[in-house]
Amino acid sequence: MAEEKKETKPEVKAKLEREYIIPLRDKWKHVPRYKRANKAIKAIKEFVAKHMRIYSRDLKKIKIDKFLNEVIWLRGIKKPPKKIKVKAIKSDDEIIKVEAFEIPEKLKFKKLKEEKREKEAGVSKKKVEEKEEVKEKTEEIEKEEEKKEEEKEKKAAVVETGKELEKEAARKAKHEVGGKIKGPKKQFRKALKK
Repeated sequence: MAEEKKETKPEVKAKLEREYIIPLRDKWKHVPRYKRANKAIKAIKEFVAKHMRIYSRDLKKIKIDKFLNEVIWLRGIKKPPKKIKVKAIKSDDEIIKVEAFEIPEKLKFKKLKEEKREKEAGVSKKKVEEKEEVKEKTEEIEKEEEKKEEEKEKKAAVVETGKELEKEAARKAKHEVGGKIKGPKKQFRKALKK
């Protein structure tokens, strides 16, 4: 009989996503004026750690978005906003990314410009990778050609040295005196035996 096949759906890792309006004035009004923006950032992290249930309250697990940071610092260190609306996204590995829910007009252009750069960088990275692959292939071909040339040069050098040795042997033979064999008697006897 036919067995029933159960279709298993791949488990989608659900991300916890929430929006908060965080009051900042209560936190930063108790610190010196020149530390207010820093305290506002820390207050956001503490608030999110508490409400997104990070039991260790480890602020290193909370990552503030670049544009949220710029919203806080937009008016300077002494005048951060009194409250801010944020979107917090918690991933499976207990890291929370906090983004600004609404971005002011001044920063929208900056964000669009950065997104455009990222797209161009993605395209240019592909082009760069393709160029690198072509360079690697041409380098390999050049190396193979160099090896072939070196082998030819070695063969030519061997032939040249062989010719030089033949010339030297011919010179020596030319200068040898014919008739009498010079040298020890043993060599003379060996030559006669052959």
